Amino acid sequence: MRWTLKPEPNTQKVKNLAKELQVDLIIAKILCQRNIETFEEAKKFFRPSLTDIHDPFLMKDMDLAVQRIEIAIANNENILVYGDYDVDGTTAVSLVSSYLKTITSNIATYIPDRYEEGYGISYKGIDFAEDNNFSLIIALDCGIKAIDKVAYANQKNIDFIICDHHKPGKEIPDAVAVLNAKQEDCNYPFDELCGCGVGFKLIQALGSKRNQTIKDFVPYLDLVATAIAADIVPMNGENRVLAYFGLQVINQQPRNGIKAIIHQIKKQELTITDVVFIIAPRINAAGRMKHGNYAVELLTEMDFEAAVEFAASIEIFNADRKDLDKKITDEAVIQIIDNEEEERFTSVVFQEDWHKGVIGIVASRLIEKYYRPTLVFTKSGDKLAASARSVKGFDVYNALLECDEFIEQFGGHKYAAGLTLLPENYQNFKNKFEEVVAKTINKELLTQEIAIDAALELSEITPKFFRIIQQMAPFGPQNMKPVFKSTCVRDNGYGKKVGADKTHLKLNIFQGDNQKTYNAIGFNLGDKMDVVQDEFDIVYALEENEWQGYKSVQLVLKDLK
Repeated sequence: MRWTLKPEPNTQKVKNLAKELQVDLIIAKILCQRNIETFEEAKKFFRPSLTDIHDPFLMKDMDLAVQRIEIAIANNENILVYGDYDVDGTTAVSLVSSYLKTITSNIATYIPDRYEEGYGISYKGIDFAEDNNFSLIIALDCGIKAIDKVAYANQKNIDFIICDHHKPGKEIPDAVAVLNAKQEDCNYPFDELCGCGVGFKLIQALGSKRNQTIKDFVPYLDLVATAIAADIVPMNGENRVLAYFGLQVINQQPRNGIKAIIHQIKKQELTITDVVFIIAPRINAAGRMKHGNYAVELLTEMDFEAAVEFAASIEIFNADRKDLDKKITDEAVIQIIDNEEEERFTSVVFQEDWHKGVIGIVASRLIEKYYRPTLVFTKSGDKLAASARSVKGFDVYNALLECDEFIEQFGGHKYAAGLTLLPENYQNFKNKFEEVVAKTINKELLTQEIAIDAALELSEITPKFFRIIQQMAPFGPQNMKPVFKSTCVRDNGYGKKVGADKTHLKLNIFQGDNQKTYNAIGFNLGDKMDVVQDEFDIVYALEENEWQGYKSVQLVLKDLK
């Protein structure tokens, strides 16, 4: 682990903000590091308001999208709501279809089969639309590169509205409307919405024509918050507002599908981390193991008992997924060792019977072990399909661009991508990708970095300090939970390894002459037990621990040395 202290912000700005907000300098410093430098910006950050949600008509083509949908409704046309099979796609389809059904009954949904059709808009999906008399397709979380597919639909007199957030290519599909804030000529004030977020803007725009206000759309924000959390988009700007209110819906009045997933959990209040680790994987498991339709049916189910049944079957998919991703990860590690590839700059592995639904998870697991850009391939029809994942600071999308002579098709963003290639090109691609990464990556990036917000004395962890840190939630990219460093701490002698296989570390830490001890837990840090015999340094985040009704601040250790 590399410990890196974040750059110091302007000292005068920090002092001014601390004075304006009446907080200590460390809090003011953390806020300035996140570009929150004035009282007004702090107010917006700590007190998100529905009025901070932008006018949807600021998005390029929104007027055209609304106009086309209104014509379809007036003419009783059939509308197909089409979306990707992951959490962002299935939540987006659930959101847009359930809203449109409040206006017209001529609505159906379509999620492509992950294995037969693959990612994005498919010819099979367009043929389904033609066979069933759909004249308008609303594509969510996909479509920005579907030039040929949209042209194919146009030949069949089927119109497309594309709602996407992925990087556009040089050419934009010839659709009736393309809603994507990442387009160069789109002036929408925030370009990091997820696919479900773009879908939300569309229904917000449709609602404004029906005298509905933003308050009428709050019940849909449980879906948007789930997608924001799962798709790992920046947790700032409009996303922060949507996630903040979406979490309130999840905790107070979630839709039946989400309620069915969480009703057995004993936790009083779910955080965005719980959404990432509890709700999202279960929604994802449907598309990974069976079919994304299960997720849409769960999320749009009006009857709670029926939703509980759906959730139970999805729970089985999720358990199967866990077993499978562990098995495939183990096989991939053996492959890397057998091929003597542990010292390379990349991990590129392939086995034709690996389950396509979990290769993205396996890529992430391999990064946890080897910490380098990673691709996991499996067979898909007569081609090979892969999920790519990257390490912090390295753009895997650009690296893949350099290898495009061997690639049939690919899409994605800086840290995650998907691609297909012909089997005969696999070895050439693997060699080229290794060559590109070896040549372009800063070698420092191959050691995992812990970015530290501030050095902290343990005595500075007061109830007020902790309360303010908690109010910075929801956390996520661009607004990660603050990480602190404390030096020359000691364990009080009761520290021990815990967990079934003794892989975790539980310590009682104090610093200097201050005899107050702090509970600390270090997940997967059991092998560092020998470090705690004397003084040591720690990096950690703060969280609330509840035990038998008693709440206390706990240090969650990231590393110690």
